[in-house]
Amino acid sequence: MSPSTERLAPLDLAFWHLESAGHPMHLGALALFDPDPGPDPAHGQDRPPPAHALLALLATRAAAVRRLRSRVRDVLLPVGGAVWIPDPDFDVTRHVHRVRLPGDAPLADEAVAVAGELMERPLERGRPPWEMYLLTGRPEDPFGVLVKLHHALADGMRAVSIGSAIFDEIADPRGVRARARARLQGAAAAPGRPWFSDPGRFVGVARDRIDDLGRAVGVGASVVLASRLDPRALPPSLAAGTSGTRRLGTAVLDTEDVRLVRKAFGGTTNDVLLAVVAGGLRRWLDERGEPLPADGPRALVPVSRRRPGGPIGPGNELSAYLLDLPVAEPDPRTRLDRVRRAMDRNKEAGPLRGAGALAVLADQLPPIAHRFGAPLAGGAARVLFDLVVTSVPLPRSELSLGGCPLRSLYPMAPLARGHSLAVALTSYGGGIHVGLVADGQAVPDVARLGAATARELAELVAATRAG
Repeated sequence: MSPSTERLAPLDLAFWHLESAGHPMHLGALALFDPDPGPDPAHGQDRPPPAHALLALLATRAAAVRRLRSRVRDVLLPVGGAVWIPDPDFDVTRHVHRVRLPGDAPLADEAVAVAGELMERPLERGRPPWEMYLLTGRPEDPFGVLVKLHHALADGMRAVSIGSAIFDEIADPRGVRARARARLQGAAAAPGRPWFSDPGRFVGVARDRIDDLGRAVGVGASVVLASRLDPRALPPSLAAGTSGTRRLGTAVLDTEDVRLVRKAFGGTTNDVLLAVVAGGLRRWLDERGEPLPADGPRALVPVSRRRPGGPIGPGNELSAYLLDLPVAEPDPRTRLDRVRRAMDRNKEAGPLRGAGALAVLADQLPPIAHRFGAPLAGGAARVLFDLVVTSVPLPRSELSLGGCPLRSLYPMAPLARGHSLAVALTSYGGGIHVGLVADGQAVPDVARLGAATARELAELVAATRAG
């Protein structure tokens, strides 16, 4: 294999083959920026940079990220495998586009509507699988940037690493980007001698392979045991088949409110957020007049297998926990307690148990299994879980693009086959930003779900202050 190529990791290969025209497998993020507060030297007034300058800045910084210049190519060996190769015809202008918004409504509302439509479109597989869109209204208005990255290209943390190279503070080669590059290079460093030239290492590698086989069997058994041969009855909005259309909803939760609830009732910040999502679903379903499920719905809660502070390797490193969201429970404090206890049990068992370990199992399978087993695996998602609820970490520092401060950032997760809703959350600037990706036909009112989620946190805060 050429030094310029890189084999797709097993889980990346699984995501690549899971995709179909109606089920695109890309992550997304919608970032909204305020106009540049810097002075206009000609008139002494504040003005944002012109759209063409922002577009050129996006293109220049994206083109500087090596992974964004690579595309996927199938290989003969291993059978069913694929590699990342530099795209000889790479042209960044094919990936970075401008969309002019009508300007008839607030930019945030128009950007959310357009982002949902753009998320419907699969990425072109013959090119590097990513796109960016600059969303602009009137020159003096805020603007947005939509980023789409194929899941084979990045998991949540890798997406943050790639996307961070676009921001002013991190694009500076003397800053975080240089340190991140050093970590990546350290992670990719090859050992000095091949394992087969050292008998001791040969025995060690053989033992590791046997351990891997035993681990795969154990993980596979956990996945089977967690599968539901008779999936539970769900409300129509959550049980509808996927139409291929997409709608985006958003919400912003106050970080101090979340912290207040956590201190009062215990658990982790993620426990509180999962309980808020459950309560938001309850409110929204009740407003729609849909029956509340007696159990669930079952959420897949992704868990990164990367070591905190360790190198960010090139491939996806994920597992997940399963959580039955207590939507039928009427009391918000009891909902939080049930979520906390269920997540404590998940953590005690570890990320190699349950249907969420399917991602770990994927790492143990040969490439040919992913190529021919992807349709079966995609159809199995409905048997294993009902929606995804994922948290994506962001840098703590204030971020900007072209001097324009980042106001909000809404992450977006792909919809699994047969699912109508995915929830992603990230913390930035004193708020928890919630991105809701929904099937456009099954959940046309996803904006109401965002509002219901915000109201649920307000009720938890009120319960906290009431003692």
